[in-house]
Amino acid sequence: MKLQQFKYKLPEDRIAQEPTPFRDDCRLMVIHAKRGVIEHHDSFRDVLNYFDEKDVFVFNDTKVFPARLYGNKEKTGAKIEVFLLRELNKEMRLWDVLVDPARKIRIGNKLYFGENESMVAEVIDNTTSRGRTLRFLYDGTHEEFKRALFALGEPPIPKQILRREVMPEDVENFQTIFAENEGAVTVPTAGLHFSPQLMKMMEIKGVEFAFVTLHCGLSNFREIDVEDLTKHKMDSEEMHASQKACDIINKAHAEGHKIVAVGTTVQRVLETAVSTDGQLKEFHGWTNRFIFPPYDFHLADAMIANFYLPYSTLLMLTCAFGGYDLIMKAYKEALRYNENDADKRYRFGPYGDAMLILND
Repeated sequence: MKLQQFKYKLPEDRIAQEPTPFRDDCRLMVIHAKRGVIEHHDSFRDVLNYFDEKDVFVFNDTKVFPARLYGNKEKTGAKIEVFLLRELNKEMRLWDVLVDPARKIRIGNKLYFGENESMVAEVIDNTTSRGRTLRFLYDGTHEEFKRALFALGEPPIPKQILRREVMPEDVENFQTIFAENEGAVTVPTAGLHFSPQLMKMMEIKGVEFAFVTLHCGLSNFREIDVEDLTKHKMDSEEMHASQKACDIINKAHAEGHKIVAVGTTVQRVLETAVSTDGQLKEFHGWTNRFIFPPYDFHLADAMIANFYLPYSTLLMLTCAFGGYDLIMKAYKEALRYNENDADKRYRFGPYGDAMLILND
């Protein structure tokens, strides 16, 4: 497929700038993929009506860290934005980062962070046109260093989505309630709709949970610069599928219960770790799997997604699961649905509404 096939007109005012007051209080669109039926619900809590005892919801338990920092360049004092990507070496305090504006930063430059310039970093390598390797100069323990570094950062909400100043409440809002394993620079957004109350209701109904980890990177939001999607390369992201999670998923699959992938990142974990015999295998490593139509999925019977932005790899994977024509039709319907009533129309982006795709 071609990049242009994932273009649609999305008015800026349809991109949600904050979540609903309660996580599970967003709208829900339900798509029956095989029957081509689209349903509309006022509350995400209605998702429970489509599942039974022993069905398994698979969640991504990655935890977002405050990856965006602002510092000043030595001598000139120029303001520099630093986006932490991943830690390369704990002992040497080395981090892979993006810097903006990149043209002002060269090897050997020092950057100062904090009101009292309490954190200092030195540029030691150029990795890409925007990327750099920083060595932070800090004498304390690694735990003390991480606390000090993260205290300087803010939630890394993509600026093309959040068109306002980041607020203190965004720290909590830009994190799932089951986030546990630190390492993501963006949140697995489909998981944001689950509240403690909804999770308890699911438990009471007998729905089971499995947790996998994929540390979401910026590849989710990078622009694709090739028209032929077969030539696009995703950035590698660290992922883990534990034996416990595999056992829960494999047992449910063998017994004919539904496997629900909560988000595109979970789909990528499942499709990376599944073996040729259809069993999910324990996996600890990296994945750069890029899923777009046409694609045959091996494990998930259902998927929860958000309403993603045009041209995004997230939209492409959603189309691969639900069918290109039906998903693009659903997006058009979402844009028309109650379009003149701002309180009842569908909202797009990480803080937006949810979609449930059922393979029935």
